[in-house]
Amino acid sequence: MKTKVITHYDSPHQFEPLLPAEAVVAPLLELASDLTRKATALGTTSGKAAQFELRKLLRSMNSYYTNRIEGEHTRPSDIERALQQDFSANADLARKQRLAVAHIRTEEYCESELDRKLATMGDEAARWLYSPDALSWLHRELFSGLPADDLQLSDGSAMVPGEIRQRGVAVGRHEAPTWESLPGFLKRWQAVYSGTRRGEASIVALAAAHHRLAWMHPFLDGNGRVTRLHTHLLLHSWGLTNGLWSPLRGFARTETKYKTLLQAADEHRRGDLDGRGNLTQSGLIEWIRYTLEICMDQVEFMQQQLNVQGMRDRIQAALAYETTVVKSSVRAEALMPLHYLFATQGELGRADFKAMTGLSDRLATSTVSALLQRGFLATDSPYGNLRFAIPRHALRFYFPALWPEAEQDQALLDGDAGLVSMPRRKRPAGTAPG
Repeated sequence: MKTKVITHYDSPHQFEPLLPAEAVVAPLLELASDLTRKATALGTTSGKAAQFELRKLLRSMNSYYTNRIEGEHTRPSDIERALQQDFSANADLARKQRLAVAHIRTEEYCESELDRKLATMGDEAARWLYSPDALSWLHRELFSGLPADDLQLSDGSAMVPGEIRQRGVAVGRHEAPTWESLPGFLKRWQAVYSGTRRGEASIVALAAAHHRLAWMHPFLDGNGRVTRLHTHLLLHSWGLTNGLWSPLRGFARTETKYKTLLQAADEHRRGDLDGRGNLTQSGLIEWIRYTLEICMDQVEFMQQQLNVQGMRDRIQAALAYETTVVKSSVRAEALMPLHYLFATQGELGRADFKAMTGLSDRLATSTVSALLQRGFLATDSPYGNLRFAIPRHALRFYFPALWPEAEQDQALLDGDAGLVSMPRRKRPAGTAPG
């Protein structure tokens, strides 16, 4: 029987199936179960202080990668300067810097707001993310702080942050649902995905929801960024990321496959054996499998990066570089207290940190000052406790291959021609390719 192809979308039944049929979903639930188990274990592999510092780095990385997918990224060092309110005189670069900062601040703010909701609403906070109000909230937070010029679209109109589109749009070959029908599509999207039971089913659902949200294209612009942030926040709300990983990195590092599979899942049913909805079930399954595998890859990569014993070797390598190449006042004797801070749950008083170096008080004091100056330590006051920090120049040692573009960028800033010219380097022990 020939399948009727529908190209004009004005009724919610036209983007069925929203989930794979029960007869074919078992392998995806198994993948989701493995992901849940490994992601839950990841949060116990390093101290809370180190996790706090790593989260700040990952927010910048997430911003870089999600904007790179849109072709709107800039150098990591430009992002860091923008966070210090140092924007380029070049108008286009400054616009990209503002987009980057907007994503960083939105991710942090939305995570904190969701944590507050989770404390009072429990699972309902995660389910609320499927509401049209939540989608408008994310879009508004991402774009409302930008100047009017940044919101101008290619056709001369302006995007209104948080506003569901009021006209038709086409994305490549895909004509999105008519704007008049969007409320019905969004209502159906919310009902199906917010109604899935907690556990493996909810993980499969958030992967499927990513595609169907992008397919609806509810805003005039910014849909890709909102969709990826939505998936990131759902994983956060279900307690799976602990701020230590995100699928955004994996999506960007497999960008061609990401876009290809999204488009493939846009297609119509491929015959009578391809589910019972208007859209392809097999394409949706391929997309879900890819998303879950990306998540698993990122969890396993960070598991290696946060390995406590492996981190000792990497701290040692960073300190050796400081003493032999940079020739700063940092000393190799800082290894033990730095590793202790990474591996434990909190902070160290300055006297305790200095005692762990085994150095004289004078040398230990100058070492602490050098570690603070070079960014290896963080503190909240001139005489306050010390905690583990992650200086950008040590990223190549601490978390090699986590953010290769930032490593290369820092090497350019440091004048390290050897690193810049080497496209691939042998990874230190205890790391994975990611």
